[in-house]
Amino acid sequence: MKLIQTVAAFALMVLPLALSAAEPAPLTVAVFDFESKDEGIRDLGPKVAALVTANLSGQPNLVLVERAELDKVLGEQELGLSGTVSPGSAARIGHLTGAQILVTGRVFKVEKETYLVAKVIGTETSRVHGETVKGASPVSAGDLAVMLTEKVVAALEKKGPEFVAKVLPRAERVAALKKSIRPGKLPSVRVKLPERHFGGPVVDPAAETELGLLLQECGFTLVAGDSATPADIEISGEAFSALGMRKGNLTSCKARVEIQAKRKDGTVVAVDRQTSVTADITEQTAAKTALQEAAFDLAERLLPKLVP
Repeated sequence: MKLIQTVAAFALMVLPLALSAAEPAPLTVAVFDFESKDEGIRDLGPKVAALVTANLSGQPNLVLVERAELDKVLGEQELGLSGTVSPGSAARIGHLTGAQILVTGRVFKVEKETYLVAKVIGTETSRVHGETVKGASPVSAGDLAVMLTEKVVAALEKKGPEFVAKVLPRAERVAALKKSIRPGKLPSVRVKLPERHFGGPVVDPAAETELGLLLQECGFTLVAGDSATPADIEISGEAFSALGMRKGNLTSCKARVEIQAKRKDGTVVAVDRQTSVTADITEQTAAKTALQEAAFDLAERLLPKLVP
């Protein structure tokens, strides 16, 4: 485990430098059905959404959430896929699907002209941007969808960073985490988070390693999982990851980490869970990074609760 933690620490120091020189990470986009209630064009909403999706899928810096995945995830949550998606529900939808950007909108007619209005929503920031195209016959809905897609792509190229949350360097996040922990004697902690990917066991758990590394960096005493030494707090749970989608040379994976922290007397200190989505050139690295990010997000909420 010490070797794993050393390697992980080195990787986390080097990764920001590599990313700074690399191209910007692709944005994950989910396209919802456009609302179309006017007489004679009620079937255009889903068709426009399909055309916009097809046109966006050809963009190298965008990763599209597949419609089947949207139907599955959002259907289970009884959330609609229409143009009524609001900035208020965007964060929840983004959490469920891994999408950073939602694209939805309306199709309607004013006299003899057909209007397509797109609403671009950042799930991490709730920022909203609108684009509109219009045309009269013989301009087709397909032509209008292409025009609208071009405007959406241009907006994302220009304002993309404004739609996603700013990612702080790891050192700054660790420093902020240390400040959030109350002064006093820190308890000893044991972490056991079995990890699986595609139904198979993982030899070196990424979530457990990340959580253990953060505990040590914040001054907690980390008790080895196979040690007979009792720990003041036991953190248990599970972590799992799965393939999301492939886009060119990039592969995305989605991970979820669930934990429970208990004291020696059985008192539950915290119960929490976190989902994360990450893209990389290899599936294994994407899965590990997603688990690592989920564990870090959990640690930011969990570690301050461990100090009595």
